[in-house]
Amino acid sequence: MNPARRTTAAAAGALVLTTAGGLLAATTAPASAATTCASPVFKRQFFANTAFSGTAKKTDCDNAIDQTWTGAPASGLPKDNFGVRWTVTRDFGSGGPFALTGSGLDGIRVYLDGVRKISLWKNVSSTVKKTVNVTVPKGRHTLRVDYANWTGKATVKFAYTPRTSATVDKVKPLAPTAASATYDPATGKARLTWAKNKEMDLAGYRVYRRLKGTSFGSKPLATTTSTSYTDSTLPKTGDTYYYEVRAYDRAARESAGSADQGVTTVDTTAPAAPTGVEDNWAIGNVTTARLHWDSNPESDLAGYRVYRSTTYPGTVTAANLVSGPTPIVDSAYADELPTTGQAFYYVVTAVDTHGNTSPPSGTAEYWSEDIDTVAPVYAPDDVTAVDGERGVTLNWSWTADADDDISSFLVYRDGVGIDNAGESYVDTGIERSTKHTYWVRAVDRHGNVGPVSNSVTIDHVGDYTAPGPVTGLTATAAGDGVRLDWDDSTAEDFADYRIYRGVYAENTWTYTDISDDMPYGTIWSQNRDRNLPDGEHLRYAVVAVDKDGNALEPPAAEVPVVEVTELVTEPTEATPEDGSPFSYLEIDDETTCGTACLSFLHWGYDADDDPHGAATGFHVYRWNPATAAYGRLDDTPLAADESSYTDYAAPFGTTVYYRVTAVYADGTESVPIGGHRMA
Repeated sequence: MNPARRTTAAAAGALVLTTAGGLLAATTAPASAATTCASPVFKRQFFANTAFSGTAKKTDCDNAIDQTWTGAPASGLPKDNFGVRWTVTRDFGSGGPFALTGSGLDGIRVYLDGVRKISLWKNVSSTVKKTVNVTVPKGRHTLRVDYANWTGKATVKFAYTPRTSATVDKVKPLAPTAASATYDPATGKARLTWAKNKEMDLAGYRVYRRLKGTSFGSKPLATTTSTSYTDSTLPKTGDTYYYEVRAYDRAARESAGSADQGVTTVDTTAPAAPTGVEDNWAIGNVTTARLHWDSNPESDLAGYRVYRSTTYPGTVTAANLVSGPTPIVDSAYADELPTTGQAFYYVVTAVDTHGNTSPPSGTAEYWSEDIDTVAPVYAPDDVTAVDGERGVTLNWSWTADADDDISSFLVYRDGVGIDNAGESYVDTGIERSTKHTYWVRAVDRHGNVGPVSNSVTIDHVGDYTAPGPVTGLTATAAGDGVRLDWDDSTAEDFADYRIYRGVYAENTWTYTDISDDMPYGTIWSQNRDRNLPDGEHLRYAVVAVDKDGNALEPPAAEVPVVEVTELVTEPTEATPEDGSPFSYLEIDDETTCGTACLSFLHWGYDADDDPHGAATGFHVYRWNPATAAYGRLDDTPLAADESSYTDYAAPFGTTVYYRVTAVYADGTESVPIGGHRMA
């Protein structure tokens, strides 16, 4: 208990806070003239009356309300009829359930934020006591305790404590704030700090860690009652890790996490040695070592380095590096072997983005060919070029006695090697009216290339002569257009055909190139001109085109033409353009035909839009040129919910015309909708 203390305002006790078990305790220290008490220490005021009126006779700080006075509680106060008031404003953190317990001899009243929670306010001869359970909201709140002594012995006691039973405390602590993380590359340790929670029922903190791209999980990295933690378990892999801190209370409630704090570790971990290199080999002696291996799984892999040496098992030195200073990204490498007829050994290392290098892989062994690496010395000095319609002919002299190892000559056009030849070469890969320079180089049987010959420059005129006229051209009118046929062109440099359609108007035949519209392309000597107006009189011409684009053009006299009149296939019975209740009729004309075709009809009909009411079915008709009438294809009306029909016996090789009508309950039919297809 704290007995009556003789203190003045100038010497009143201000409290120094210490930490004990996660809660604040206090000790007294001299207060200033204007008494202030650091939360959670109470400010205590003594009054010479029980109404707390007038100016307090004394003000000081009190770290706990638990006092007994047998006389005057302070200098200048009576031993009876005095009042003492304690007040404190503190941060309750997340708040939650609290028990307020007060006892006194005589009266005691307790207020939370000005609201009375305990009232034992009368002159008694024995101590009275009361406990009240309250829920304190989160944040800062003010407690006030008023004590009155009317006569006799004075006793007062008050405490406020969190209720920590898990069945009562349903409030989680607030998430820790002011979290920060620093990383020391020298030690590889990360240090975390955060601000102390305000919870009175705080039990401690849990620290969680996750790798970037993953979640924190449910198991903490560490548990502590401190406001800092040093993580010495971080892998040194160059990865980024994130931390968060969560507070937990004595009811085992855990807060949300603090703001994530990230650190990126140093990378001192080398990749694993590549595997599979040792599985590479070749039968016999080779000129190229072809290596491949399993790809490394490291996320920070930069690539690989390949080393070749003449001693087993292969050494990793700068002199033996054959893949170049920059790591290769593919897990395969081809190396041209020195043609010395000896064994060469290969190993591969993996390198990450931080420069860490793996141990060497297993060793692959190859034996190289022992071949001629000496280039020919012979170079022709008499290369000539002769221009022709189809290209440029090159000639030069060479005899086997000059160099019996020579197998061919590499021909160059304008500085680029284009082909291999013996003693002559015809270059047909050039455009007409162009200029080119040629030379050759001897090549021996081992691929060694000799010096450059003399060069020769020539203007290539090329072919400007069109192929001769086509023969045998015929044009036959048919129901599906005009069928054209002619003899194959005999031109050596034939490329394709151009097909022209001629129309007579104002005493002149005008020809149009219809080659792009031909269904069979332009390389065949038969074709078909489709979708022509019925009864139109036409003229056709076909010309051969060579590889240089040379071709005759109508109406040149040497270009043969044929005339034909297109058949009339349209029905003589016209289909009305208006009044039909149908929105569309589509007819598929892409089905492959034999002696008969499949026609697939699909129509749009909405009963709500039909002014004659809902149809009970549909009829499908096809034009019959023999009877000059539309013949019905269905025996009975199609169902009202049908919107398609397949004609399995459509005529082949002609245009086929259809109609569809709606059938009503009284047997009448609607105005038809019509359409056609090309067989």
